[in-house]
Amino acid sequence: MRYNEIPHFSHPQHKLKFEYTEVPFKCDGCKEVGIGSRYKCSICDYDLHMHCALPSSSITHPFYTKCSFQFLPRPPGNIPRYCNACEKDVTGFVYHCKSCGFDLHPCCAKLPMALDDGEVKLYLYRKVGASCHRCGRKGRSWSYRSTCKKYNLHVACVKEMLVESWHEIYFGARNGTRKLETRIPSLRGTLQSYHRRSKGKVQKCCEIAGLALQFVISAVLGDPTTLIAGVVGSLISK
Repeated sequence: MRYNEIPHFSHPQHKLKFEYTEVPFKCDGCKEVGIGSRYKCSICDYDLHMHCALPSSSITHPFYTKCSFQFLPRPPGNIPRYCNACEKDVTGFVYHCKSCGFDLHPCCAKLPMALDDGEVKLYLYRKVGASCHRCGRKGRSWSYRSTCKKYNLHVACVKEMLVESWHEIYFGARNGTRKLETRIPSLRGTLQSYHRRSKGKVQKCCEIAGLALQFVISAVLGDPTTLIAGVVGSLISK
């Protein structure tokens, strides 16, 4: 259920209001990048993903059938921890399985098992034997793979593309220039190189993989219902 205004334990000073944004933001709960739907304190510039603002106290996940993940406001213990879905550091809100020691970012824990717009359909896998379109490696993190099995994107790679230059992305967006856009063409070039052997199919492959990328980016950033076409789509289709 979506509420227009909510209190939150992590920000007791003010209530947070629901809003939608096409500008990237940093979630003050999980410390990860977000876009689309969020809860925000306009007074303190405090932002939360939907999944961080309205977390479940405990969850299960089909990839870890023996685990019970509990929501925690901070990582347990004193050693560095990483998300088992995207391989990135866990520095804020987290779903943690005490018995197995697994950790999931809130947005990673809630990644849809399938993304479908009627043209492109992708399924989430814990491990995929095929090469990723961005890094060319097999295995690694969770991946989204198309039903035709030609398009595969690591969740970790999509996050790297968006997060490794987070300082530029975040502060660039706040200054009115969408630095997020500069991260997308690098993958488009990778897609073209990946399909270089079948020249006649390069353009079509890139177009379809570009659509797949839009869905995966939206899901990774916490809002799988958002295509963020204004930010990503125009660049992918060029």
